[in-house]
Amino acid sequence: MDFDKLNSAGFLVNHVARLFAEGLRLKITPLGIVPGQFPALLELWEKDGQTQKQLVEKLDIEQATMANTLSRMERDGLIVRKEHPQDGRAKLIYLTQKAKIIRDEAYQAANDTNALALRGFSDKEREQFLALINKAIAALRNPATQTDE
Repeated sequence: MDFDKLNSAGFLVNHVARLFAEGLRLKITPLGIVPGQFPALLELWEKDGQTQKQLVEKLDIEQATMANTLSRMERDGLIVRKEHPQDGRAKLIYLTQKAKIIRDEAYQAANDTNALALRGFSDKEREQFLALINKAIAALRNPATQTDE
């Protein structure tokens, strides 16, 4: 069986993801964050005070990976964990002031990276590209519910 990586959606998406991550890394490292922390920060900037389980579900990240990421974020002074008022086993994760004040610069870094990657796209192509990526994400999240079109 042959495999053509240049016609493989998985290979190409993985390649572009690595390039996006590297472009983002160059811009956010001076802010004291790394690309692996960025998804959790995005979720917490949107809604502070979530559990680790909620973040795992929203980000499609393995529990162990999220635990390691949050430990590093806590060590780096980006989050604090507080007791959950209704669940003694869970902790709520909150952003520190340090994480809150870098939000706008981090958003700008992400916007700049996206603009660079999509600079040759028309508005319509950009819209189609994002719609198709979201369609692929939905298909991979719910393979049993997809129908052939």
